Amino acid sequence: MPDIKRSITPRLSFSGHETFQCRHLWLKKGYDYVMDTPRRSFTDEDAVVRLGVGKNMVNSIRFWMKAFGLLNEDESPNQLAHRLLSDGGWDPYIEDQGTLWLLHHRLVTNGYSSIYNLVFNELRRDRIEFTKHNFLSFVKRKAEVLQTSVNEGTVLNDFGVFTKMYLRTVSQSKDREEGSIGILTDLNLIETESRRISGQEKIETEEYFSIQNTERNDLPNDILLYAILANADEADISFDRSVSFNTLLTSMNQVGSVFALNATGLYRKLEAVASTDRNVVFSDQAGIRELSFKERPSALSILTRYYES
Repeated sequence: MPDIKRSITPRLSFSGHETFQCRHLWLKKGYDYVMDTPRRSFTDEDAVVRLGVGKNMVNSIRFWMKAFGLLNEDESPNQLAHRLLSDGGWDPYIEDQGTLWLLHHRLVTNGYSSIYNLVFNELRRDRIEFTKHNFLSFVKRKAEVLQTSVNEGTVLNDFGVFTKMYLRTVSQSKDREEGSIGILTDLNLIETESRRISGQEKIETEEYFSIQNTERNDLPNDILLYAILANADEADISFDRSVSFNTLLTSMNQVGSVFALNATGLYRKLEAVASTDRNVVFSDQAGIRELSFKERPSALSILTRYYES
């Protein structure tokens, strides 16, 4: 049985998306809508007309803007949203692979939608593979620890949306139109296998999911460095000028956990970062491996370098 730990964000939330996975153009659509003049709200009566989708999809777009950490508390776009999604911004139509990794990192570490944080930080540490029922059992035990309750149907629906965010269905794989495909499918983070359930009189199958730690060759080095710096101010893993390799590899919300990186992949990427950035030092001496900064840059400055260089 998996060890139920207290996650960095103990709040549990498994609803709000109206069972819609985030579509590829929704973030740009949501950004343009709230930036309209005069400033608009997702609760405005004409939101359905202006966004060109149904009411449930309006709510879903709003949810995903929050889940990816692109809105301030008053639901105005934050600095990252402006830099990324404005006309002429870094990648308004989400065409860069690095942007997908950036959004994945935001989704997991933001904690607005609990399932992403729980799966990448906790569940997969204890299970090489898992089913939706494994996840439900995990969440129920987690809720007991946090002295709260969850609705089983809501959790299972959320798990379905989670898988659609990262996996294409058979019909979607054959369809050239990608409008309904989850925004993060091209990351290839999750693998699935259908298996026959033993002991059943009629043939039934169950989906097993796994997230393997690999070298993640398509993860840009600067997106990795951004993620390290963005996590630097977390209370239990804060650092000023240096952080250990093991912390980066294994700590919750750190790059090894979030990006499903293995030790070889992380080591090579840190070496590459240090070889191209004079401000970054990666040392491996006497069994002590550590990333340090002569002067620690801001996370946003690393994104600026990635997109504008």
